[in-house]
Amino acid sequence: METAKDQNEHRHQAIATALAAELERQAQAGASRIDIEALAQAVELALDPALPSSEGKRPSELNATNDD
Repeated sequence: METAKDQNEHRHQAIATALAAELERQAQAGASRIDIEALAQAVELALDPALPSSEGKRPSELNATNDD
């Protein structure tokens, strides 16, 4: 079971990784200034990633018109 300390370390690592990746992306694009909004968005995505879209329906969601 993860402790609060472990969760904070994972959160910290996710933020650091997101910032490093975004700064690297900006450097590779030749940015002369740091895009703070892009950094903020990278951190938001790291802390609350988008859920993958489902590829199907649950049995309870099926009916006679969509069960194929």
